[in-house]
Amino acid sequence: MHKNVLFAGFGGQGVLFSGRVLANAGLCGGFEVSWFPSYGPETRGGTSNCSVVIADRAIGSPLVINPDILIAMNLPSYDKFIGEVAQGGIAIMDASLIDRDCERDDISAYKLHATTKAESENLGGLANMILLGKLFSLLETFGDDVIEEAVKRSVSAERLDLAKRNLAAINIGKNL
Repeated sequence: MHKNVLFAGFGGQGVLFSGRVLANAGLCGGFEVSWFPSYGPETRGGTSNCSVVIADRAIGSPLVINPDILIAMNLPSYDKFIGEVAQGGIAIMDASLIDRDCERDDISAYKLHATTKAESENLGGLANMILLGKLFSLLETFGDDVIEEAVKRSVSAERLDLAKRNLAAINIGKNL
C-alpha cells in the first residue's frame, strides 16, 4: 500500500489534527508514515493543509503533490487542489461549505454535509473527524481498535476526554 493524502481547509477546522490522527493510525497499523503540515501565519482563518503518506515501504518524500485522496474542508481548498488529485483517486468534501459538484469523472467524489451533521449531533467543530471517518471506511485498512488508539495518541494527555467525542464523529463519518 502507498497512499498520498492531502487534507486542506482553513485554520481552526482541525486539518492538521485530522492528518495527525491518520498518521497515528498508520503507525499503529505498522506502516511507514510521514506527516507534513503547511499553514499560513494566521492561527485561525488562514489557509492550512497537511500531507500524509502511508506506505508499506520506505517513503521517498513527505510532500504530497498529486494526492491519491483529497479531503477538502472549504471551497478555496477544493478549488486549489481538486485538479491535482491523481486519476482514479478520491475526493471527500464538506458539502456544507463546498456548494458545487465535482466535475471530474476520473476520480470518485464523496460529498458529506460534515459541518451540518457535526452541529446536529452536538459535535460542533468535529466536521474534520466526520470526513476522516469516511476516509477510514473507504480505505478499509484500519480496524476500530487501531483507530481508537490513533485518536488517543493524537489528543493531549490532559484532554483525553475529547477522544470519545472524536471517535463518535469518526463513527458518524464511517456510516455516511
